[in-house]
This record gives sequence, structure tokens and C-alpha cells, in this order.
Amino acid sequence: MSHSGIWSLRKELPAWARFFWGVVGVAAVLALWWFVTWGEPREDRILSPAVLPSPAETFAPEQLHELWFDRHLTLNTLSSLRRLLLGYGLAVVVGVPIGLLCGCFPWIKAIFTPHLVFGRNIPVAALIPLTFLIFGLGETYKIMFLFLACIAFVIADTANAIEDVSQRYVDTAYTLGVNRWQIIYKVLFPLALPNIFNSLRLLFGLAFGYIMLAEQVKDTSTIYAGIGDIINQSQKRNLKEPIILVLLLIPLLAVGVDRVLFFVQKQLFPYQYGGLGLLQKFWTWLMHLGEDIKHLFIRPIPIAEFDATRAAAALHPNSAKNLAPAAQSVTTKEVASTIPPRDPIQGGA
Repeated sequence: MSHSGIWSLRKELPAWARFFWGVVGVAAVLALWWFVTWGEPREDRILSPAVLPSPAETFAPEQLHELWFDRHLTLNTLSSLRRLLLGYGLAVVVGVPIGLLCGCFPWIKAIFTPHLVFGRNIPVAALIPLTFLIFGLGETYKIMFLFLACIAFVIADTANAIEDVSQRYVDTAYTLGVNRWQIIYKVLFPLALPNIFNSLRLLFGLAFGYIMLAEQVKDTSTIYAGIGDIINQSQKRNLKEPIILVLLLIPLLAVGVDRVLFFVQKQLFPYQYGGLGLLQKFWTWLMHLGEDIKHLFIRPIPIAEFDATRAAAALHPNSAKNLAPAAQSVTTKEVASTIPPRDPIQGGA
């Protein structure tokens, strides 16, 4: 039996095929929408306009004009994005360092585990009354609501990314004489960073959905209360067309932001996600510049001392945890015997 064609199991699709089938899916939903809301007079429709307006009624020029200009869709969207960036950004700033420590030290993870289980499983809508009582009615409430809704996911995903780094990198770093904190910020965190960034990008889409809940409470102190407020006010006035338009806008915005973050991700980590690596090259240049500036004030370790440390590690290959005392116990004669003679011209072995 042949297994070729569209029914092949787990067959990779080319880009044009993925785009084509995506368009087919969208067209199918639009066709179903048109079918159930088609008919004149309106009483002949399968779904009456009171339940669901037709595509032509939803995308009518007067509806778009009212939403875009009279209800300030652009400014309300920017207001929602600002709250999202502040709330989610605060969760990232606080959550990533805590997750890093949780991934490095199991006892710290044990302290946070009950809180993470609570934060990841509690219904987010249940946080609305609590955050409202604590932070009051205003911008602080909305930002802190987004922060509390995302922080547990950020910590847990960061800790998992750190734990996924292979132990052989840690053992190798110990063998080279690196101390514990250098292993954290020079080995574990850089190796886990691609997965951390990827997780943060995916969580941003989750946070985008929470903005609707954060803006359920009307804030009279600001003119532009956000796109969530447009939905709430339209619901109170029984206007379904603006609700549908805003609901269509939200995923488009989320996809646009996701594509921008994915582009940044590919430029930062080209070895894992492809891309030109422009940001990685800039970051490498920036680090080299920082090292050059640092060496203007701090003398680099002489090469002989560095070789002595490596030689001590070679004499005690199984002393990863006891490298420091092992290195101290190695006599100068032992170290000197392991260092190969240097080329007087090239300075190498």
C-alpha cells in the first residue's frame, strides 16, 4: 500500500503547502460564518443578527470608521501594549533570576515549588478581586495583575531550562578550575538562554490573553482604557460588530509581536534557530570591547599561572568538587613537570 500524498503520516510540508492549508482553514471558517448569517430578510437566516452579524455587516465601512476613529482603536491598543510590556516585563525581570537559582540549587527550588504549583494552577480570573483590593483601581492594579498571572510560569520555565543543561558542561568547567558562580553565569545561564528566550516568547502570547481580564475593571482616570475596555463597553451596549473586530485584531497583534520576537531570537541564537546572527555578533563585539576596557584597569592572569591551574586539574581529574584543595596540594615541581616546554618564538607548546 502506498503511503504518499496528503494522508502520509507525519510528513513534513513545504512552506507553500503550510500557507495553502492555512488559507483553506481560514476560508472554511469565513464560509461557515457567511452561510449561517446569509439571507434576506434577516428573519430567514439560520442565526439572527441579534446573535451573530454577517461578515458584510461586521466589516461595513461605518463600523470600521467608528471603531478606528470615534473609539480610538489605535491609542487604546497602544495603551494595552504598554500595560502588557510593563506587567510581563516585570515578571521577566523578577522571575528569570529566581528561576536561575531554582535550577541551580534544589533547596531553593523546594522553597518555591508550593508557590509555583499554586501560581500555575489558580484560575487567573480569581486574582482580579484580590489585586483590586490590594492595589486599588488604576494602572498599578492592571500591571500587577499581569505580573502575578505570569510570574509562576516564568520561574518554572527558567528553572527547567537550567536543569536541562547537561551535567558534563558543569563537570568540565569544574575541571578547568572555574568556581561555582562562574559556572552559573558563564556556563549554565548562557547554555540555557536559547530555551529561556523561546519560553518567554511563547509566554508573551499567554500574557496577551490576560490583558482582557486586566482591563475588565473600568479605570476612569485614563481616557484610553485599552482594547479590553472596548469589548466590555460594546458588550454593555449590545454591539457585536466591534467585539468581533477587536477579537480579530488581538491574534493579529499577538502574531505580529511573536514574529518580531522570533526574528530577534534567530539573530541572537543562530546556531539553534538559524538566521544571520546579527545580534549575536554585536553582543560578541560588545563583550570583547568590555574585556579590553577591563584589562586597562585589571591585569590579566599570566599564562604560566593559567597553565599551572590546568596542570593541577590534570593531576587530579576526579577531584571536580575538591579541585581547590587538590590544586593547593600540588607542589611546584609537580606542576612544572606537567607543563610542556614553550616555543621561545611563538610562545606556544
